[in-house]
Amino acid sequence: MTYCLTLIPGDGIGPEVSSAARRVLDATGLDFEWREVSAGLAALEAHDDPLPASTVEAVKSADATLKGPTTTPKGVGFRSINVAIRQQLCLYANFRPARSLPGIKTYFEDIDLIVIRENTEGLYSGLEHEVVPGVVESLRIITSLASERIARFAFQTAKRQNRRRVTCVHKANILKLSDGLFLDSCRKVAAEFPEIEFDDCIVDAAAMKLVMNPHFFDVLVMENLFGDILSDLTSGLVGGLGVTPSANVGEGIAVFEAVHGSAPDIAGQGIANPTALILSGALMLRYLGEKEAADQVEGAVRKVLAAGKTRTGDVGGRATTSEFTDALLEVVSG
Repeated sequence: MTYCLTLIPGDGIGPEVSSAARRVLDATGLDFEWREVSAGLAALEAHDDPLPASTVEAVKSADATLKGPTTTPKGVGFRSINVAIRQQLCLYANFRPARSLPGIKTYFEDIDLIVIRENTEGLYSGLEHEVVPGVVESLRIITSLASERIARFAFQTAKRQNRRRVTCVHKANILKLSDGLFLDSCRKVAAEFPEIEFDDCIVDAAAMKLVMNPHFFDVLVMENLFGDILSDLTSGLVGGLGVTPSANVGEGIAVFEAVHGSAPDIAGQGIANPTALILSGALMLRYLGEKEAADQVEGAVRKVLAAGKTRTGDVGGRATTSEFTDALLEVVSG
């Protein structure tokens, strides 16, 4: 079977890590038809639009999309390409696993968490305006439709992966209407899955517990902003954004991306760590139903990191992007 895949290389180190991920995925022996399109600064320069309609159409028509990091200007300029893609294509579920990797020293061992984030609402709805000079109002949108949808995605994920518990993270003690609605929606869906434990935790308490005893949690589901923050926290528990994958999933459309930045300060130096995007590629293979190939890729990453001979600088080594990729290819192809 031939899979039609869209590749968005991205900005900064994006083309380097995207090339590495593509090489590793191709080494699995599956038949991929790659279609490369642009987004972010690269698209702005080439098409005078950071997210061209042709890119959106390429994502829609693909079996899946692999996306490198794109640059988001701070305070001015165009809005986040990640947010724009998620909203335009209704990629309502952000899936961020955080799993300990061999050879990467962290404070805790045997971390295995999943953060599931509602991807289309909350403060990231982008509804902002200046009321009067010096006063800006941002609207936080929470609906029962999106809340129940993301809760159901969380429970279905837990069931599919044989997880024991889903925790709803919220601030319903203060935001009684908006987060109260989110919590009630999660409780409603939880009743449909009696075989899976359900509890809830206020977001600040969850942040504290994650850094004191992360093994307490299993699958966490939350609204957009909380998910953005806590998923980075859980990435930090296992080595940082350079080693954690992510998926954005909608109805029949999915985009898999590294969640780290475009790192323009090291772009072109050949030292970027492609692990996050390669593992995102493995998530993409699972989405396509190619479990054996996904196991190949994940197993290669774990084997090379465990050996300790070939690691990039951010995880204690001196290998270049190409050297690390070559070491993975030797395992995947071997």
